[in-house]
This record gives sequence, C-alpha cells and structure tokens, in this order.
Amino acid sequence: VQLQASGGGLVQAGGSLRLSCAASGTTFTIDDMGWFRQAPGKEREFVAAIDWKGVLTYYADSVRGRFTISRDNAKNTIYLQMSSLKTEGTAVYYCAAGPTGWTYAYEYEYWGQGTLVTVSS
Repeated sequence: VQLQASGGGLVQAGGSLRLSCAASGTTFTIDDMGWFRQAPGKEREFVAAIDWKGVLTYYADSVRGRFTISRDNAKNTIYLQMSSLKTEGTAVYYCAAGPTGWTYAYEYEYWGQGTLVTVSS
C-alpha cells in the first residue's frame, strides 16, 4: 500500500486548509486510517482517525471542533479539513493506514510521506 498526502501549504492563523491522502496498491487490506503531525523539535502526535466505514471518528483534544476527518472509499482517499488554524498547528502532517489503527502511531502499518502545513501569525 502506498499513501500520497497532499494539500499542505502556507496559511494565516484563523484560516482553513484541506489535506488529502490517496491510497494505492492493495487497498483492500486497509480498514482504519488516520492523520498524525510532527512539529519541529517535537514528537509525532495523533490528530484524527476514521474507521473503514467512515462512521466512527476520533480527534485529539487540541483539534476537536476545528478539524474534520472524512473518507471516500470509492477514491481510496481520506481528507482532513482544518479550520481556525493556529500557529501551533505548524507541522508536517502524515497520513497512516492499516488493518487496524486508532490513536497510536505503532498501530498503523502504512505511512505517507507527509505534507508541510505552515500557519503564520
């Protein structure tokens, strides 16, 4: 399975951005998918997760109410709609996927290359 993340860029604080992550290859092995981020000098942290049906979702407290994760299984793609962005949201955002996975990075088998989001003040 290969994951290709896109949609990162420079945005002002308070603005919005939508990330996409397209999966290819043996996608039938994928159930849960998620987004993580890693800020400069910090460890990778969980952002959001979604189950294979796109019904069950979960968010980190720091983004709940501002970010929305969704998926389109027909396109093998998940999205992360980010609103009311804060400067502390500056990070490389990674998508992850696997047969199982939720809030811990070790639970995911496949990882994308990351897309940089920079939030300016």
